Amino acid sequence: MIAGETSAMRAGLALCRHCRLLSRIDTTGSVNYCPRCGHELAYRRHDAIQRTWALIIAAAICYLPANLLPVMKSTTLVGASEDTIIGGVILLYLTGSWHLALIVLIASVMIPLAKLMSLAYLLITVQRRSTKSNQERVRLYRLVEFIGRWSMLDVFVIAFVVALVQIKPLMAAQPRAGILFFAAVVILTIFAAQTFDPRLIWDFAGNMEKRNE
Repeated sequence: MIAGETSAMRAGLALCRHCRLLSRIDTTGSVNYCPRCGHELAYRRHDAIQRTWALIIAAAICYLPANLLPVMKSTTLVGASEDTIIGGVILLYLTGSWHLALIVLIASVMIPLAKLMSLAYLLITVQRRSTKSNQERVRLYRLVEFIGRWSMLDVFVIAFVVALVQIKPLMAAQPRAGILFFAAVVILTIFAAQTFDPRLIWDFAGNMEKRNE
């Protein structure tokens, strides 16, 4: 928060999470509803920190089997083999599909881990009531939220690879349990980013300014 400015909460205003209408909150104790869409209005999302922690912990638990368990089984005349995500990356690279290998590596290994670490960092700094680097933390949250739109990219890549293998004669491919855990990681991190309330980043800074007035 820039010095000399006030927050929407201090001004008695709240943004509707559904239609994005900015409305004034009645502080008499009654429940407030959006005049446009009728959804309940609140200054902050209820239990945002606890729910986000629960989601990222669940995603972190699913992250290990997502990378350790096979995600695809391929069958040829020579035999059958099951590949993990890393094994698939290596196989794609060795067969000349380095661009697909790079996409799978970034989308399956690096991005989910980066999202988990970023959300954990945001939660820890909010709980510690940090007033440093507020704008950078908001940008980090927006980046995590933006990346979430492309989080299912790896699932589509695996589906594409399976379809590509099926076209070739005397070859077959089937998905395995690892892809289910990876899809769970993707879905849980998307929900975690949506559950986290970025307005919490500015709350303690606003309280510090109010004390100094």
